Amino acid sequence: MQAISPQDIVDTVREGLVILDGDLTVVSANRSFYGLFAVTPEETIGRRIYDLGDGQWDAPGLRVVLEEILPKEQNVEAFEVEHRFPRVGHRTVNLNARKVYRLGNHVEHILITFYDVTDVRNEQLKAKRSAKLMQAIVDTVRDPLVILDENLKISAASRNFIELFGDAEKDILGRHLDELKQGQWDVAALKELLEKVVPDETPFEDFLVEDEFPTLGHRVFKLNARKIYVPGNHVTQMLLAFEDVTEAIAAERYKEMMAAELAHRIKNSLTVISAFVAFEIRRAAAPCIDGYQAMQSRISAVASLYDVIAQSSAFGPVDMPSYLTGIAASIRSSLIGADGAITIDVAAEPLSINADHAVPVGLLVNELATNCVKYAFPDGKGKISLGFRRRDGEVILQVEDNGVGLDAAASREGSSGMGTRFVDAFVRQIGGTLARASGPSGTTITVRLPASILQ
Repeated sequence: MQAISPQDIVDTVREGLVILDGDLTVVSANRSFYGLFAVTPEETIGRRIYDLGDGQWDAPGLRVVLEEILPKEQNVEAFEVEHRFPRVGHRTVNLNARKVYRLGNHVEHILITFYDVTDVRNEQLKAKRSAKLMQAIVDTVRDPLVILDENLKISAASRNFIELFGDAEKDILGRHLDELKQGQWDVAALKELLEKVVPDETPFEDFLVEDEFPTLGHRVFKLNARKIYVPGNHVTQMLLAFEDVTEAIAAERYKEMMAAELAHRIKNSLTVISAFVAFEIRRAAAPCIDGYQAMQSRISAVASLYDVIAQSSAFGPVDMPSYLTGIAASIRSSLIGADGAITIDVAAEPLSINADHAVPVGLLVNELATNCVKYAFPDGKGKISLGFRRRDGEVILQVEDNGVGLDAAASREGSSGMGTRFVDAFVRQIGGTLARASGPSGTTITVRLPASILQ
């Protein structure tokens, strides 16, 4: 077996490596050194390190290391040389030097390793330039901004953020948002959202924080966050923007308050009209009573809508459980009475519909339930159920009763119309389809509506 030579060992070292004797003359070098600086053994071995190439190693700092520090110390680490080397161009090289002794004769040598950190330094320089550019951009944005690092600590803050919230820059950088002295950002829901932005790539928008701020008074801020990538250092960070929406929120709340007040007044007006109709019912001849009662029921159904709107403080989405409950109450009041034996139950999922569809939906429910009250229960006893749920990409509106069934109801005197024209018109208006199922044990009216009516 062939013995392993010292040169074989030297050549296995990944970094460039040279061995100097006591006079700082190169006695050995490895392949990585020759490849790193594009030189040959003939140009290297037997020459002092200061004479290599175009004299790039004849630097005052390196002379201090080799001639002043190493004689006193065993090793020197992380000495950096930046130079334009012949054949390989500009390079930044990190070198470590250590004194070693050859076994047997105790001759001192110096072992130097060279590691090319050019790319690392270039990336760091790019990162610094990017950070300066980012800070410049951040400072030009009108809304306050902060940049959070991967640990959710503030790595940069805009001038507007610092000025607006009155924190000194030294009290902001390197701290978590919820640690700032004002304490307004110490919100569990906000922290949970922030923790998902970078790993899950889940930006969020319009998160509202409302509080009393020192020097600012009562304020409402809308927070938006998204992941950003910082070139050069392979670090993913987060941009968090703060928008002062105090005036906009105040205006919106005032509008909602006025809308609720208007809805309340409309509901009161409809209630007065309903009362006038009730008065006329008491005076009307028998053939007119059904018509007056139908009119009163429809007016009450619309009044129920405005009652729900008034309670929700906006002309926005209409809560269906509340809406149907109101319609059921108005039918009990106008058609059944306190002593009636017909019950109306509501079985609605917690869904809301667009206000534009609320009137035809309410009138449809009112018409179907009114027909049940009038024709399904000859003995004046029974149960009606109003249902509203989502199923298979559509919305199901259902009115059920346990009455005598459609055939028996149709044979009753005065029941020939059953409000069919009104029902069909309302169904067409909201783009639905209607199906009837009936028998001696009751009737089920199912209206399939498009999911687009939902808010």
